Amino acid sequence: MKTKRMLVTASVLVALLLAAGQAAGQPGGPEDPQAPRGTMVSAYAGKVYYVATTGSDSNPGTIAQPWRTIQKAASAMEAGDTVYIRAGTYRERVVPQHSGDTDQTITYAAYPGESVTIDGTGVDVPQYCGLFDLSGWDYIRVSGLRVVHSEYYGIVAENSSHVTIEYNYTYDTYSSGISSWNSDTIIVAGNEVVGACTGPWQEHISISNTDTFEVRYNRIHDVVPGTEGKEGLSVKDASSHGKVYGNQVYNLNHVGIYVDAEAEHLFDVEVYQNVVHAIEAMGFSLASEQGGLLENIRLYNNVAYNNLVGLWLSACCTATHPFKDVTIINNTFAYNGRDGWGGGIGIENTQMQNVVIRNNICSQNIYSQMAAPPSILPELTVDHNLTDGDRDPEFEFYGVGDLVDVSPSFVNPLMGNYHLLAGSPAIDHGSAVGAPGTDFDGQARPYGTGYDIGAYEAGAPLEPAVYLPLVVRASSSVSMWMPPVRLAAPEVGQHEPAD
Repeated sequence: MKTKRMLVTASVLVALLLAAGQAAGQPGGPEDPQAPRGTMVSAYAGKVYYVATTGSDSNPGTIAQPWRTIQKAASAMEAGDTVYIRAGTYRERVVPQHSGDTDQTITYAAYPGESVTIDGTGVDVPQYCGLFDLSGWDYIRVSGLRVVHSEYYGIVAENSSHVTIEYNYTYDTYSSGISSWNSDTIIVAGNEVVGACTGPWQEHISISNTDTFEVRYNRIHDVVPGTEGKEGLSVKDASSHGKVYGNQVYNLNHVGIYVDAEAEHLFDVEVYQNVVHAIEAMGFSLASEQGGLLENIRLYNNVAYNNLVGLWLSACCTATHPFKDVTIINNTFAYNGRDGWGGGIGIENTQMQNVVIRNNICSQNIYSQMAAPPSILPELTVDHNLTDGDRDPEFEFYGVGDLVDVSPSFVNPLMGNYHLLAGSPAIDHGSAVGAPGTDFDGQARPYGTGYDIGAYEAGAPLEPAVYLPLVVRASSSVSMWMPPVRLAAPEVGQHEPAD
């Protein structure tokens, strides 16, 4: 991502923070990932309440006389109401008592610029419940909170609808940091989930039996020291009509991004513009662990490097594991592998129909670039990929128009920059069939005479911009990450400080 530096006055930055809530996404809302965002959330046409560690639950909940507990607000708020929570640590479990409604979302938000921690140390959280538990409630938003040390989930929505969980930080949860179960119209955006799954269950972010969802621009990483952890981000069971994009997943022991039908029918899921790296297992994996149908899955514009395998099509864990209509197009899988084994794309499953593998770069992966049992090859449509490096002596495969043993000429792979240098053989050598209309950076494809191979379209001009990360420091050594504020670059002729 190209950046420049510029001077920003305090008043401009404050204005951006105050405007952030108006740009924050909600079901059906703005989708611009570079819109200004922060902890401020615009209130709906309801009441606004305040909570502070210096308050009292016998107060009226005003900014001058705030409540003491978040649960007091949860019990009082009705459709359209907002509570702003002042800085400090709250040792309590929060369970809403009312739903919002269409255009009347109930909002729980950190007060702008302040760090709010809900700490579950010593707090009883029942099995399958969350420290912040939205289960059974609809039209609720939770924004900008730190949720740590939970005996089960961090933030959970079950049997819920129209829920947005955004810009939160979770750490040290026995099960998922954030999860959705048996729900619909769910957004999980801009969160940082660290050290989840200190027990043996679920994933850092779990989306199960959920219809119409977006999991976007989250950062998922690391395990609590002394624990194994689990997968990073999982879409599973009977989930459908979902998008998983813009996420960063790294430093985990199990699969980074996992799409698994289990015993159900999982369908219509897009996975794109994600980066997965430094995973001791597979970066991306598709599965049907208990025989459910995995159907209409599309992976594109993703980057996976320094994992065991870039993408794995699994045959775990029963005799039946059907896949149908899977498209893997314009991804970059590079420098994956451990201890003499690994690969770019690995196919174990032989129970698949209509799998397309097109316009992918598989480069310098240990042991193999693209490998599959020969019996499944008739079900694969393979073309216009670029492979470079070790080849499985038995199972390596290629397709029509593939470039074999040709370096893609990355800009700087040692620093994780997998853009293409000018003159790369991947430029203009991809297929237009089914190719995404934009690349990893959101730039239009094609640029030039043809589509490029891999996640990036070379030569496309990037709109100049300035990215200012918003970081709210907690009282501990752990910080809360939020997506960057984006400012327009100076007009030509405006003064810029020298680099």
